Amino acid sequence: MANIQTLDPTASPLDYYGWELRRQREAHGLSQGQLGDIIFCTGSLVGQIETTKKVPTRDFSERVDAALGTDGVFSRLIDLVLRSQLPTWFQPYAAMEAKATYISTYQAQLVYGLLQTEEYARAVLATGMPDDLDGLVAARLERQRILEREQPPLAWAVLDEAVLHRPIGGHEVMRGQLAHLLEFTAHRWMRIQVLPFKAGEHASLAGWFNLLRFEDDPEVVYTEDVIAGHMTANPETVREAARRYAHLQAAALSVEASAALITRVMEERYGDQPRPGERSVA
Repeated sequence: MANIQTLDPTASPLDYYGWELRRQREAHGLSQGQLGDIIFCTGSLVGQIETTKKVPTRDFSERVDAALGTDGVFSRLIDLVLRSQLPTWFQPYAAMEAKATYISTYQAQLVYGLLQTEEYARAVLATGMPDDLDGLVAARLERQRILEREQPPLAWAVLDEAVLHRPIGGHEVMRGQLAHLLEFTAHRWMRIQVLPFKAGEHASLAGWFNLLRFEDDPEVVYTEDVIAGHMTANPETVREAARRYAHLQAAALSVEASAALITRVMEERYGDQPRPGERSVA
């Protein structure tokens, strides 16, 4: 097991967090177990975070700041730590997403990341067999905090109806995920439409994409393949994406009819408990 004293605090945000946590804890004359008692966790967890074996959470960071009187140091560090858990190729997009004033997304396979429940996100991310699933889940949930701002970005999501039927994570996870989507029905800044099967062929059969707009910067389009993500501000590409998105919105159900369809699928497909031994898989 790595020893915190051998860690290079300049190696990564996670290494620095662990190094600083131990430095601050020892400066206060506390053992790992004593600090754990104060912040309502185990000393083992404190040790795992100090040695970068475990990714800290925002709640943990806030508790440490309160316990050690560190003036928000760890609450600020956690932003960098969680962002660093994202794949390297995805980090530039996450930074742009956090700055956007308007987000348009069409999703053909999955619920948009900003709208995923923790259980749904965990099931999705687990398919990549990552080394640190908890870190990836924490990073995805951290991205969602932009929707909790006092003035979040205006966001519009068009979900293919297939997204509602694909049983990611199983019966209960999907029911919880669809219920979560319905919570946005009255959300001031988020709108969700469903592109129904009956729409047939449509303007984005080639796949999903995101369109980001900003206060001052050029608009960008983001897509992914099986290896990495691709972001471009090419004006022609942006115009084509905007044109296709307008067609998708026109072909999709209204916000109200979409909520009704989500409710119906949730009740009819996921309303009854699965039979013993039955589990839907992605």
